[in-house]
Amino acid sequence: MPDDPIRVLLVEDDEPLRRLLTDQLNARGYSVQSVADGRAAIAAVGGDPFDIVILDRMLPFIDGVDVLRWLREQEVMTPVILLTALGRLPERVEGLEAGADDYVVKPFETDELHARIRALLRRRQASGADSATITAGDVTVSVARHRVTRAGKPVELHKTEIKLLAELVREAGTVLTRPLLLERVWGYDFVPTTNIVDAYIRRLRQRLELPGLPDPIVTVRGVGYMFRA
Repeated sequence: MPDDPIRVLLVEDDEPLRRLLTDQLNARGYSVQSVADGRAAIAAVGGDPFDIVILDRMLPFIDGVDVLRWLREQEVMTPVILLTALGRLPERVEGLEAGADDYVVKPFETDELHARIRALLRRRQASGADSATITAGDVTVSVARHRVTRAGKPVELHKTEIKLLAELVREAGTVLTRPLLLERVWGYDFVPTTNIVDAYIRRLRQRLELPGLPDPIVTVRGVGYMFRA
């Protein structure tokens, strides 16, 4: 951990859980500010910078996903972990599409949340390291410039989607396992209980889809994914 404590905004309407997480994260050296609803979350973000936001999906006044969309519309790119009791894939994809960097399905252990925070911050520190423009087939990716094109047409992606795509394109023709992608893209040194890789791959396929062009991502069952060389 750095000398200065990591500043965390915790947005959770369940008071016992909010107090518990606040105490446990403070005990790990974080500096936690906690609020109980979506309006308070927006006000807090507007007042002080945070290193990470832990955001419950279902909140009073303004839903967590709407708070997330507002943050991204305002170009607040602070990493966001979405807490959700909704474990179905469509709800998880909705959160990712709104701009979440990661999500944790309730109930969860604080150790897992702590590990995910560390992983997100490692990714953020490394985000400027990849300045190359890489190409495979008709897809070109520039991580540093946050630009993706397919067949010359721009493709709008979030930063984590771009990083995932860059890994696939860079290793085109090679099968990348889920654990390897988790390590390279999310910085995880553990295998989470959620299928976040599959959710992001689904999103990439939707965004890269163009009439008359094949799906550039190949699923290798039981192993992982490969980008067509």
